[in-house]
Amino acid sequence: MTTSALRVIVIGAGLGGLALAQGLRRDGIEVSVYERDASPTSRRQGYRLRLNPDGLHALDELLPPPLSHLVWATTSPQPPTVILDARLDQLSTTDPGASADGGRNVAVNRLTLRQILLHGLDDIVHFGKECTGYRIHADSTVTAHFRDGTRATGDVLVAADGVNSAVRRQYLPHARVMDTGVRVIYGRFPLTPETTVLIPDRLFTLYTGIVGPDHQHVGLAPVQYHTPPSDAVTRLAPTLDLADTEDYMMCLFSARTELLPHTDAELHRASGQQLRDMAADMTRSWNPLLGSIIALWQPESVFPLTIRSSVPLTPWPTSTVTLLGDAIHAMSPAVGVGANTALRDALTLATQLGKAARGADLVSSLHTYEADMTAYGFDAVRTSARYGQQRIGQAPLPDPTS
Repeated sequence: MTTSALRVIVIGAGLGGLALAQGLRRDGIEVSVYERDASPTSRRQGYRLRLNPDGLHALDELLPPPLSHLVWATTSPQPPTVILDARLDQLSTTDPGASADGGRNVAVNRLTLRQILLHGLDDIVHFGKECTGYRIHADSTVTAHFRDGTRATGDVLVAADGVNSAVRRQYLPHARVMDTGVRVIYGRFPLTPETTVLIPDRLFTLYTGIVGPDHQHVGLAPVQYHTPPSDAVTRLAPTLDLADTEDYMMCLFSARTELLPHTDAELHRASGQQLRDMAADMTRSWNPLLGSIIALWQPESVFPLTIRSSVPLTPWPTSTVTLLGDAIHAMSPAVGVGANTALRDALTLATQLGKAARGADLVSSLHTYEADMTAYGFDAVRTSARYGQQRIGQAPLPDPTS
């Protein structure tokens, strides 16, 4: 039974969209999610994520208790972030993404978290549904249009469809997404007894950033389960079949485009082996240990990513279309708070939609959400950009007066 007749359409089944759907369902609000990908695993989006207190609190509030407990059971607590130079001498332990109160930060496997967020939503999540646009009707209801010719109508349309959001392009055509000029090569390798002994204990931190010449950067981040995920699933969600539950080390190499030997088109055509070889070659003059670690990258796990950032906006008139996560405030990964900010969005929006479902004015509730979200969301964009300039050489955000 629903709390009210309020119907919410979510475009995008990423972490933020799914967390919102879980929260709305928990509150008895009708919700449907439409995702352009054919399946949860049809597109590589990354590996390990850092969850900070904002993200963990949002998941605790939005998920049913067994799934919230399962998130905690599948996290990987690690020592704080460490920044090293190319010789592996320590530069700092400052972690700009940590909470001001020193709250807990943990690592989580992105796919594991997404599988948990999808659990119990089979009847409302629809894959292979690419949204091409929408129409707001005279009564303020919204119809989403999909490439296959189908439509869905609700009282609220939430764009959670990422940095390439089709909804944002139509709704806020003046919103800018900039290329930071940085490309990242992601990879990983299993943490087995044989590979673990090759890596010094001091590199097993929440995130180890290694800064090389010209802002080139190598990052290492382990995911190590302290209890087998299968045991936690059996206890908390026995019908959930988790995939990808081995311990591993997430690795990345980043550099500005002018330093790379390949164009973007060539990077995306290159094999994992070729990308791994490129990273090894560009770090050849660094501490030799890094070459040994890069050699462990599994070629099939390696892929390139363009780093982009939203440019903060001034407020816009609120309607029954709204946005969350990368659809509105995509940011550099330099601080590692993008996913946490999307989860915070999901909780903030779910709270306001819950009030609307219980009789509060819908547009006023959405306006309150957007005022909060743009304040902390664009603050995170600016902070991420500032540290991105320092750590990975990304282009600065444009002057807001220009």
